[in-house]
Amino acid sequence: MRTNMFNRRKWRQATMYAVGSVKVKLLLSCCIVFALLAFTTRTPSFVGWKNRSDALYKSSLPKKGYALLINTWKRNDLLKKSISHYASCPGLQSIHIVWSEPDPPSDSIIKYLNHVVQLHSKDGREIELKFDINKEDSLNNRFKEIKDLKTDVVFSIDDDIIFPCASVELAFSVWQSANDAMVGFVPRVHWVDESKGDQGNFVYGGWWSVWWTGTYSMVLSKAALFHKKYLSLYTYEMPASIREYVTKNRNCEDIAMSFLVANATGAPPIWVKGKIFEIGSTGISSLGGHSEKRTECVNRFVAEFGKMPLVSTTVKAVDSRNIWFW
Repeated sequence: MRTNMFNRRKWRQATMYAVGSVKVKLLLSCCIVFALLAFTTRTPSFVGWKNRSDALYKSSLPKKGYALLINTWKRNDLLKKSISHYASCPGLQSIHIVWSEPDPPSDSIIKYLNHVVQLHSKDGREIELKFDINKEDSLNNRFKEIKDLKTDVVFSIDDDIIFPCASVELAFSVWQSANDAMVGFVPRVHWVDESKGDQGNFVYGGWWSVWWTGTYSMVLSKAALFHKKYLSLYTYEMPASIREYVTKNRNCEDIAMSFLVANATGAPPIWVKGKIFEIGSTGISSLGGHSEKRTECVNRFVAEFGKMPLVSTTVKAVDSRNIWFW
């Protein structure tokens, strides 16, 4: 009798152990499957400009998209790469190339870019390509009014940086929810210069200042979306002294646009997190004294506007499908 009870107890213990082992194995298997799924869904963002979430945007994209406003200067190879990439973005409706070189675009570059655009003009979408020729070489040219724009929003971009189409479409959707705001990928910040002993002087802060404080008050127009009405405001309403300052110093047109939008809205810009691919050499930001010159611009523009219009914020827009937890 005791022997039978002992055997039954051992059988129950063995059964419970086996069931527990199965549960542990099932739990481990689920964890492994979840990890593999998470890795495979994240992989495309690591290997190139394309992203599988592009397809998701195509199905929900509104009929009216955005115009690409790209600034270039004697870098046809970079221009070709940029246009070839952005022409594949589903929301793109037109391309406007700001051309301020002394010589007009060559027949070869025009033919190449037209061919690229034609390749991506399908499924009922026709991408328009235009060169906006300027006689004067000025950074103000990138914000000249474009009278025949078919979209309400422009995506202002430099020719030496690339963002995945999924990031651009995300920024476009963010802009649609706040279409008076300036929505961009490159945040910058300003703060009061306490060393001056008053509230009338400010300091310009670059990326590391944004990273350290978690605060920003500008998004640079080298990669930003904004309403086309700001092109008209910049062209006709911006103080002439600021436009002359930008032309003379070949700097700070992006800060001037940030001032203009903030002054018109009384609201901060919106920073969208996106992977940036730099395809060109370093620009003026790598030169000595860059931050000091930008600080000078900020204070000069404050004096011209009669106030500090920039508004600081800590808000950042992210695509929750491309992060581990949200």
